[in-house]
Amino acid sequence: MTAIGYDVDPVPDRSQLQQLLLAHRPRDPDEHGQRDRMLALLQASSNAFTRSHFTPGHFTASSFVLSPVGDALLLIRHPKLGRWLQPGGHVEDDDADLLGAARRELLEEVGLADLPLACQGIFDLDVHRIPEHANEPAHEHFDVRFLFRAAKRELPAAGVAGEVRWFPLTEIGAGGSDRSVLRVVHKLGG
Repeated sequence: MTAIGYDVDPVPDRSQLQQLLLAHRPRDPDEHGQRDRMLALLQASSNAFTRSHFTPGHFTASSFVLSPVGDALLLIRHPKLGRWLQPGGHVEDDDADLLGAARRELLEEVGLADLPLACQGIFDLDVHRIPEHANEPAHEHFDVRFLFRAAKRELPAAGVAGEVRWFPLTEIGAGGSDRSVLRVVHKLGG
């Protein structure tokens, strides 16, 4: 994917995301339904990339990172949820597209940059509920996920995520992750 210039509003290109969503082949009925919900949100709202779009929610982007030999995933311990999840987060005004947002989050959270995609396009989709907190009402994150491959297992010291570690695919089920991470492990053959 290439970065798309902005016309008026600094938001990702909706038609590009629509093409990516239509090209994505969900692996199960649950993910298929989530793709349909994402397509509907994309059609219904031009503000669905902004963090303040709460009804029903907004798009987010995240990154699954495979180890060099493909036997482990890089996960971070989410500080609020206490579970091991993939790096990711909200789309920012200067993100040209969701792939760019996923790459930015990966750099911010674990200090990794310029990783090659392990597969073209979207790897996984997940819609999940975010409970009410601070000044935000309960809403949903429409998470578009990309798969990258690391060149080495060593991690840079930079990054804002507290705990970061490689999990062998065979051990992720016992590691305190959620169902969407387990679905990704299944997709990877683990």
